[in-house]
Amino acid sequence: MLEFERVAGYLLPWEFSPAWALVCLAAAGCYLRGLKRLRSRDQAPGFWRPLAFLLGVVAIYAVSQTHYDYLSQYMFFTHRAQHLVLHHAAPFLIALAAPLPVLAAGTPRRVRHISGRNLAGWVVRPAYRLLQHPVVAPMLFVGLIYFWLIPDIHFDAMLSRQRYQIMNWSMLLDGLLFWWLVLDPHTPEQGGLGYGARIMAMLVVVPPQILLGAYLTFSESVLFDVYAVCGRAWPIAPLTDQQLGGLITWIPASMMSVIGVLIVIRDILSGKGDVDQGEAEHEREMPPP
Repeated sequence: MLEFERVAGYLLPWEFSPAWALVCLAAAGCYLRGLKRLRSRDQAPGFWRPLAFLLGVVAIYAVSQTHYDYLSQYMFFTHRAQHLVLHHAAPFLIALAAPLPVLAAGTPRRVRHISGRNLAGWVVRPAYRLLQHPVVAPMLFVGLIYFWLIPDIHFDAMLSRQRYQIMNWSMLLDGLLFWWLVLDPHTPEQGGLGYGARIMAMLVVVPPQILLGAYLTFSESVLFDVYAVCGRAWPIAPLTDQQLGGLITWIPASMMSVIGVLIVIRDILSGKGDVDQGEAEHEREMPPP
């Protein structure tokens, strides 16, 4: 019983954030609602896409609304793992799931009507086009990693609850934008980014991440003294903590781009364009939810 209570305690939020909880629960709720509706019409995606989407949402919730958030504020390497999830792994899974048709089917029509006529037309679409430019997106993707790891900025962000939330939200939103651009289910013929540009965007972001990760790993001085000021959650030497964080910034983050390139190459070789064209025609014939 005591062990169960201990495990349950780790699953509770360290500092409850209504915004994180609402976004995660709303995304999962809309997706499951849309999935149910599409299954009733025999139009639902298979097993793997829903699994990828839900895993991505659960991963976001796990690093932002459980006891893990405490560890990410008091250990550098767990902080880097948190950003690996928010900026790489979870957005990658969500983009790979191509969830927009399911989310649209599960979103109440009134909400879609309001956002579609007002917000999307005047604000979201122009900003989205700018952020999804194939030159801007990779620069922003790498630039945010570097920006939040500038020692002075990192120090202020980790000591301010507001800046800490801004940092995490910016990493998540930027990750979603970047991975959606390069893993977009729409083919170039349907308005998606060309396959060559997708591969180039994923390869361009690898060297800066390797350089940053290697610098953190092999640095002989402690760069982030905020963890010494606040105290570390575990008794790990400061340089060891920084080296582990550097390895996380270096290896798994870079490997995500390699996996993405392999997925795009698979799509090219498997003739995904013909399949997606058929799916697009099928979606246009779908009745409104």
